[in-house]
Amino acid sequence: MRLSRTLLDVRPLRTSPVFRRLLIGRTVSTLGGFMTMVTVMYQVWDMTHSTVWSGAVGLAQALPLVVVGLAAGAWVDRSDRRRVFLYATVGQAVCSLLLAVQAFAGHVPVAGILALVAAQSAFGAVGAPAAGVFVPRLLPKDQVAAGLALNQATGQAMMLLGPAVAGVVLGWWGVGVCYLLDAFTFCLSFYGAFGLPKLPPEGERSRPGLGGVMDGLRFLTGHRVVRGALITDLAATVLAMPVSLFPLVNAERFGGNPRTLGLFLTALAVGGVAATAFSGPLTRLGRPGPVMLCASAVWGVGLALFGLTTSAWAGLAALAVAGAADALAVLSRTTIIQTHTPDALLGRVTAAELVVGQAGPHLGNLRGGLVAGWTSGATALVSGGLLCLAAVTSVAATTPELRGTRQAGTGPEAPAPAEA
Repeated sequence: MRLSRTLLDVRPLRTSPVFRRLLIGRTVSTLGGFMTMVTVMYQVWDMTHSTVWSGAVGLAQALPLVVVGLAAGAWVDRSDRRRVFLYATVGQAVCSLLLAVQAFAGHVPVAGILALVAAQSAFGAVGAPAAGVFVPRLLPKDQVAAGLALNQATGQAMMLLGPAVAGVVLGWWGVGVCYLLDAFTFCLSFYGAFGLPKLPPEGERSRPGLGGVMDGLRFLTGHRVVRGALITDLAATVLAMPVSLFPLVNAERFGGNPRTLGLFLTALAVGGVAATAFSGPLTRLGRPGPVMLCASAVWGVGLALFGLTTSAWAGLAALAVAGAADALAVLSRTTIIQTHTPDALLGRVTAAELVVGQAGPHLGNLRGGLVAGWTSGATALVSGGLLCLAAVTSVAATTPELRGTRQAGTGPEAPAPAEA
């Protein structure tokens, strides 16, 4: 197989100037987002030296996504998605500017900083469902998976680069400049989306209010393939999320060495970046259903093996495999959802996917912490990995449509039943 077909599929960059410009804006904005995340945590800790306030930063970021998400999805499915995204981007930029103002002015209470963080997250909860329709509307069906892989690859790269850049900027110029740079990145994101055509819903628009939200939920519960994809994601995160267990396992197995602890998260990220970089054959295959199921099962097995090992190097290898599997599972799940959801419902379904993506890891970390408190970190990891494997196997056994799912538009596939 030629190397070009093994690496990330870059056809969307060659064939779609609009997608290329959008990706550049999104990538720079993602970099700014991770810079702001680090900067807020640094500023709040510097002001309070309180782990409670530091923990509240994550709550301020996650809670608006969950609360606003579903209602925002229904609104997006009644509007021009391009215009909604542009408005949301302006809102996020204004929040970054206000964060910069408070940093330069000083004397702003921590609650005020968290309120700005929550407002920016709420704008993000509106913009994300709108952005969820861009790739399937801009690219041919056989390039949707490749476009999503490019989004994922650049996002992972910025996740690695953003905190490092934030550290350099904080050290040289301080908190306010970090926020200003983030505001500038939103300007580039705005420019990337400004040239898009109007993107009103194709088909019947969402009903206003709660009725539109319920229509989206009925689709999610009734479409077996999409429902199976979201259940698989919940199984992988709620049952097996390992991050909260890392400090305990590091203390139990590896003497509490802080360098080892840092390498745990790095191994997950490196595995994810490597898998995405070499995802070309899988995105061209056009079989996201089987890929998602297999990758989710490998995620569970990798974490169970990490819980069993007493060797630091073997443990890091297991985490790298788990990180690679997670990246492929996320890419496949997103491909399934965006190619099997009618455009008129895509805002609501993308919002639901965002809610699941936010709530699942938090619940999974809570589950891991509770089980570890009753037993041990290793037991929590092994039991979580095996439960994930069992749940994914159950989904595969009870959802044959998912086992045979092709990317919509890439080949013959029996239609998934609309009702359970």
